[in-house]
Amino acid sequence: MDAATEATRSLQGLSSELTARVPQLLEAMRTVGAGLDLHITLDRIVETAAELADARYAAIGIIDDAREGLSDFVTYGVTGAQHERIGALPDGHKGLLGALIHDPKPVRLADLTKDPRSAGFPPGHPPMRSFLGVPIRVQGEIFGNLYLTEKRGGEFSEEDLHMVRVLATEAGIAIGNARLYAATRQRERWIDGSVAVTTELLAGSDVDDALAVVAEQARKLADSAAGIVLLPDEDGGLEIVAVSADDPTGIMGTQIPRDSPVAEQLLAGEPVFVDDSASDPRMVTHLAPRYGPSMMLPLKSGGRVLGTLATPRGRGARAFSAAERTLATQFAAQAALALVLADAQRDRERLAVYEDRDRIARDLHDLVIQRLFATGMILESAQRRTVVPEVARRVGKAIDELDVTIQEIRTAIFALQQSPAEAPSGLRTRVLREIGTAAVPLGFQPSARFVGPVDSRVGELAGKNLIAALREALSNAFRHAEASRIEVVVDATVSLPDGTPGVRLTVADDGVGIARGGRRSGLKNLAKRAESLGGSSTYGPGLGEADGGTTVMWEAPL
Repeated sequence: MDAATEATRSLQGLSSELTARVPQLLEAMRTVGAGLDLHITLDRIVETAAELADARYAAIGIIDDAREGLSDFVTYGVTGAQHERIGALPDGHKGLLGALIHDPKPVRLADLTKDPRSAGFPPGHPPMRSFLGVPIRVQGEIFGNLYLTEKRGGEFSEEDLHMVRVLATEAGIAIGNARLYAATRQRERWIDGSVAVTTELLAGSDVDDALAVVAEQARKLADSAAGIVLLPDEDGGLEIVAVSADDPTGIMGTQIPRDSPVAEQLLAGEPVFVDDSASDPRMVTHLAPRYGPSMMLPLKSGGRVLGTLATPRGRGARAFSAAERTLATQFAAQAALALVLADAQRDRERLAVYEDRDRIARDLHDLVIQRLFATGMILESAQRRTVVPEVARRVGKAIDELDVTIQEIRTAIFALQQSPAEAPSGLRTRVLREIGTAAVPLGFQPSARFVGPVDSRVGELAGKNLIAALREALSNAFRHAEASRIEVVVDATVSLPDGTPGVRLTVADDGVGIARGGRRSGLKNLAKRAESLGGSSTYGPGLGEADGGTTVMWEAPL
């Protein structure tokens, strides 16, 4: 039976008194149908129903998804002070309200307290006797019930029942329209959120920023207390790597063991929905007591699970609806796809950079170094032919500078040809990385030169200590030298005083040098580290004018 037919039958055979109230009913129907906001529509329905039937109180009980209780209870006529005295709103699990959920038929009572289905009222509840209850159907399904109590001047009449039934029919249409509008707006918000995530990820953000965007958008869209992204950890479980919350304290880094039911389900690509995180035995982390309803959704693309997106709500918050679960699952799938695309885009960009670096390295090797060699040979020829000692000395110095420049260019070529930073690296790469790190506080880039097969000759123990010595020497230069130039040389072809093959680290600067009586704790540390390996560490004049600055020479056997 459609809404129009039911309304027509409800009005058939009415008394003249009811006929006289038809204009009032039509005005009430017009009022109820005006607007698309669901909450405003519900408030308007209870107010209009109370006025139509001359009732002191009115309410709509909205049936939950399980069809066992009430998910919401919208009232009219109950003051704020009365609400505070009453406390929690009815859940519909017992009493007359519960009976109408399981048997949704119109009910008219002169005194509800005498009805055997009545469960009484909580302390502080206003007295209520006369009662009228009518089901509200939306698209053929029971949405909830419209309740009226305390008819002014007596009990509800048969005419009141007819009028309210017609109004409930119109209310069902209005609620259906409002729900459709709300669902459309909700879908638009989730779509906009997916677009925002995709746009941000493809804009070139790094991984941490990308995951933070996913967490923030999910939190806003799901109206949750937190947005959380988890990725697989080294132990096969899941670890929280991105958080959006008002209070993120203690959340980042939390792990879910791989043998927990939640982790097993998520890593298998299946979502997990929890009604109350605090009481659900599957929730094993220390965060569970903070939250109530929660959605945990796999970030899955192409059959591969990249991680998990979690959106927990606070304790006592409403559960996620079926529509919210569907929209969140779609959002997680879109976010996973965007992460995959962003990762592929970063790979393409890195490949382009590596190709460009290879080209630069080839040009430096094939063109620049060859020209420098040719220039050096010309200068050597000129040096042999000159008879002026000063000219010969200056040409010789220029040749030495060219040799140093060629070594530095070779070092640069080596750095350009290295694999990504996360790949295992040899001693050359670690030295260059250490120098690059020191360049930030120093304000300039120290030069680096390598002599001999550094990577193949220097073992792990000597290399590890050499890096520590380099770090100490550069730190000393930054804190004490006031240098504007630093040269670093690693030579794997030296022989120690006892004839043992060794490696020598030289760090020279043009700073202020070592003051007499000044602290030498850094130099002592260098010496102890070298001596522990059977080597030595010395220092002397540096690169500055008149032997200014400091040169540190650190040696260890290979």
